[in-house]
Amino acid sequence: MTTPEAPPVLFEVDGGVATITLNRPDQMNAMNGDLSRGLMDALQQVRDRDDIRVAVLTGNGRAFCAGADLRSRADGPAAASGPASVFRTDDAKGFSEFDAKKPIIGAVNGFCLGGGFELALSCDMLIASEAAQFGLPEITLGFFPLAGAPVTLPRSIPRVMANDMLFTGERIDAQTAFRFGLVSRVVPAEELLTTASAMATRIAGFAPIAVRAMLELVGRQGDLPLGDALRLASTMRYVVGLTDDAKEGPRAFAEKRQPVFKGQ
Repeated sequence: MTTPEAPPVLFEVDGGVATITLNRPDQMNAMNGDLSRGLMDALQQVRDRDDIRVAVLTGNGRAFCAGADLRSRADGPAAASGPASVFRTDDAKGFSEFDAKKPIIGAVNGFCLGGGFELALSCDMLIASEAAQFGLPEITLGFFPLAGAPVTLPRSIPRVMANDMLFTGERIDAQTAFRFGLVSRVVPAEELLTTASAMATRIAGFAPIAVRAMLELVGRQGDLPLGDALRLASTMRYVVGLTDDAKEGPRAFAEKRQPVFKGQ
């Protein structure tokens, strides 16, 4: 009797929180076609389903994601197109540009390398276990990251630190990532998912329109002059203030009870 093959991406929803788990532990969750398609499907569900308000993204085993599955790509049709095709990371680029419309918390449990690191950078919040390691080894393989790291990393941490990682291909540990602001929390490995789930559950309990509006504002304001960003924030705050949930919050506070937010 043949044992059914485990899906490359696990997807669960509980209490408004979707948990997405990359599930190729024997390959350190390296990205191949099946994992890429499974992850994109999961992200689309996060975007489209009203019962999902927040997502947690993590990996099964020793790695969050070790980047592109170079062996799979080298053995596949891409190899016939030359070396550049073998090392393409268009899948990771697709993830980094995908707008899920809802916050995604990356829970980095181990190795977070190459396209996997770029996938982590696309999350809205990042926490890490003490065992996490981050790196961009592409330069050591004859190319450079194609899913945005040369652009996004220098905007996320000090330029010289970003350049150190990009040009040397060397890894940093979780505490170094914390010191430079790549992750907001470092916790013991056994507490990683508990911490991420607690964060997600807390956010899922807030007014979803306000959360989504703030997510969009945070994403858009970086390209705007300060005055324009403040005007955009003021406009969005006014619109959110007209919702029923914005009235329910103060009313529940005055009545000394928990608010019931309905996304209206």
